[in-house]
Amino acid sequence: MSGATTTQHPISIYFKIWILLFVLSTFSYLVDFFHVQGYLRWTLILILMVLKAGFIVAFFMHLKWERVALICVILVPPAALLVLCALMAMESDYTYLIRQAFFS
Repeated sequence: MSGATTTQHPISIYFKIWILLFVLSTFSYLVDFFHVQGYLRWTLILILMVLKAGFIVAFFMHLKWERVALICVILVPPAALLVLCALMAMESDYTYLIRQAFFS
């Protein structure tokens, strides 16, 4: 026998998270149903998407019960990529505006 212990999580947690995901999905569909437009639409959709992904990763992929080091190994690289993509977007706006200023 190995010294590792296994924990069994109550199934009620998974049902509660499933219902929460259903509610969050309903809210994201309601954004389209009520014809929300512009930045508010995309902000709401992205917030709901990140919340749903976070709950799925935390509970159904069992990261909630893992060590902090493993969580950081999994979550820090995508976060770094998002920061780099944001920096590239800002740089592209700057380049576009400079080209407009000098070549117009």
